Amino acid sequence: MLATLRRAGAPYERAPGELAAHTMVTTGAMTKRLDRLERDGLITRRPSAVDGRGRVVALTEAGRELIDRAFTDHMRNERRLVDLLTPQQAAELESLLATWLARFEGAPPTGHAGPDRPA
Repeated sequence: MLATLRRAGAPYERAPGELAAHTMVTTGAMTKRLDRLERDGLITRRPSAVDGRGRVVALTEAGRELIDRAFTDHMRNERRLVDLLTPQQAAELESLLATWLARFEGAPPTGHAGPDRPA
C-alpha cells in the first residue's frame, strides 16, 4: 500500500479502489490493511472532493519516510546480492530477467539475446 501511494507521486494519494487494483487485493483485505496503516499513522483517509461518496487515501509524512527507508534498504540489499556476481554473470542475469519480464508482460523482449532471439 505504502509503495503504491509513493509511486502515485505528490500528493501521494489514491482512491481505495485504485489501491485495490494496483495491489491486487480484495476490498475486504484492503479495508483491514488501511485500518492498520491509519491506526499506525502511516496513511489518512478523507472524503473525496470530487465524489461525495468516495474516499481518498493519502500517505502521511511518517508513511512516506517509512517507505523511503524500506526502498533504500531494499536497493542496498539488491546491490549486495548483485555484487556477488561477476560482471558477465550480472549482464546475463539482466538479460534473462528482461526476457522473462517481457514474456510475463506479453511483449517481445527488446535488445536482449535469448534462446529464440539471436544477439
